[in-house]
Amino acid sequence: MPKKLSGDRSIPTPGLKGRDILKEIVDVGHQKGLTVIPWFEFGFMAPADSLLAKNRPQWLTSRSDGTRIVKEGTHNRVWLNPFRPEVQQFIQDLIVEIVRNYNIDGIQFDDHFGLPSELGYDAYTVALYKKEHRGKAPSKNFKDPEWVRWRANKITEFMKRVFTAIKATKKNCLVSVAPNPQRFSYDFFLADWQKWERMGIIEDLVLQIYRDDLNVFVSELEYPEVKAAKSHIPVSVGILAGLKNRSIPMQQIQTQVQKVRDRNFAGVSFFFYETLWNMSKEKPQERQTALQKIFPTPTAYPNLLAGWKPFS
Repeated sequence: MPKKLSGDRSIPTPGLKGRDILKEIVDVGHQKGLTVIPWFEFGFMAPADSLLAKNRPQWLTSRSDGTRIVKEGTHNRVWLNPFRPEVQQFIQDLIVEIVRNYNIDGIQFDDHFGLPSELGYDAYTVALYKKEHRGKAPSKNFKDPEWVRWRANKITEFMKRVFTAIKATKKNCLVSVAPNPQRFSYDFFLADWQKWERMGIIEDLVLQIYRDDLNVFVSELEYPEVKAAKSHIPVSVGILAGLKNRSIPMQQIQTQVQKVRDRNFAGVSFFFYETLWNMSKEKPQERQTALQKIFPTPTAYPNLLAGWKPFS
């Protein structure tokens, strides 16, 4: 990726300079028999103080009042405009570079491959919307159904383009998405993963269901779009293992895993690694023992491409 866009080519953390961490993870992961699927977590999001944001301010999008900063916890973030061709090319080139240069088994996206629905009021996007709506400006109500639909469809078009580019580079590289439930993804991030799944441009779905209430957790597993996806591609469920300031009891994790298994989902995923035992109110050894009971024997990662056919 050109240095002029993203700044220093090397990893900023001093202890990691001179190392290729992704290559190390892929090599060691494969030695251990693991499937390695890096998570393209930030999507179109960027740190507000990043060199990319500073060097390409015209690439950023905004709210209707012109403000750009979006808080992620205590962090200031900005969002690249997913409707600009040069932004799309930058993101696609970055993804293809990873797929081409590393022996990864897949690549994963999430809702950040969309856009917070309050954004999209930059001059470029407004002009594009007007061009396709006979001069009519987008609604000041960022939840307006047509304004939401138009932006979501543009992002879907780009997702299709990225899927095609990944497959052209490495046909067996899995395209995975780990979004929130459909209603949230679509309404808040313009990420219409239900449509992506129906179009056949995602091959693996890991649904983030970070809920404490067991009844709510189970109800999320029963939505029609989840069942439809499950009949077409492998669908796993993301379970919250804890946050830095919030410990989740292992009993809750065990119960949720069982509810997922009862419904024959493809598997489970935990967010995030450190909270499985290092960052918890319960003793690490107790949590490790409990986790070993949940997963007593190794299992092979399923061949997700075997027999899979996209919808026409």
